[in-house]
Amino acid sequence: MAGSNFIDHVRLYCRSGNGGAGAVHFRREKHVPKGGPDGGDGGRGGHIILRGNKQMWTLLHLRYQKHVFAENGEGGSGHGSTGADGKDIILDVPLGTVAKIAEPEEEFLFEITEDGQEVVLLPGGRGGLGNTHFKTATNQTPRFAQPGESGQENLMVLELKLLADVGLVGFPNAGKSTLLSVVSAAKPEIADYPFTTLVPNLGVVPYRDHRSFVMADIPGIIEGAAEGKGLGIRFLRHIERNSILLFLVPADAADIQKEYDILLGELRKYNPELLDKERILAISKCDMLDEEMMEEMKELLPKDIESVFISSVAQMGLQELKDLIWKRINQ
Repeated sequence: MAGSNFIDHVRLYCRSGNGGAGAVHFRREKHVPKGGPDGGDGGRGGHIILRGNKQMWTLLHLRYQKHVFAENGEGGSGHGSTGADGKDIILDVPLGTVAKIAEPEEEFLFEITEDGQEVVLLPGGRGGLGNTHFKTATNQTPRFAQPGESGQENLMVLELKLLADVGLVGFPNAGKSTLLSVVSAAKPEIADYPFTTLVPNLGVVPYRDHRSFVMADIPGIIEGAAEGKGLGIRFLRHIERNSILLFLVPADAADIQKEYDILLGELRKYNPELLDKERILAISKCDMLDEEMMEEMKELLPKDIESVFISSVAQMGLQELKDLIWKRINQ
């Protein structure tokens, strides 16, 4: 994912189409001197619809589309003719897109989770009834019809939460991008400085018997991220969609337990429900350790989480890690 292309939050001013007015019209033919009302109904206003597209991974295409206005329905006409419906506007969005009303305060509407799924964001107004509908025993020539119903308008928020089986959680330089690049075909930017990863990266990890799972590398969390420090909470929302949280702490960390506790604390402050997810702890960069050092380190690891020693560079422990992840996914 190129950083400039990954957009996970857009605001759009949307307006669905007004319904067309019903017609006031009377049948006028040479051999029907007293024809009754035959005004047709107005057409429906255009809907604004979101449609899931599994080929998309960003909201970039909507970044500069500040206004989305659907067509109005056409008015009815004589001979009972109904006006044409306004053209719907269909916005393709990535799976995991959440739609919200922006004002006066954000209100959740729905989420797009399946390819081809279509949900009406704002419905168009109904067309008005023509005067045909208002003929009664006491009023054979009604000279009125319904106006079309107004469409709806609102400032909307579209927010993308990436759909992945496993989310990588760790401080900057914990080795998350390196791990993702080794176990999948993803090619995240990798360098030896903090915050190399500025946007989430997704990778499909192949497993045995042609099976696979999706792993997401979330930009590094630092202490205080939930309060907006570092990259802040901008990308923490993507962790909410992961079924498993894979914590990465490097073997050369000063205090593995402390780093793990800080990461847990940041997730808890952002959303306590994140701690209900399955968790795995991977100690990265273990090519610098010998067997004796790893045995000693095991005694210092958190006791409430299953742990595995790995090295992405030396490709050590990666199959064990994938086996553990697959087991948890299918529990």
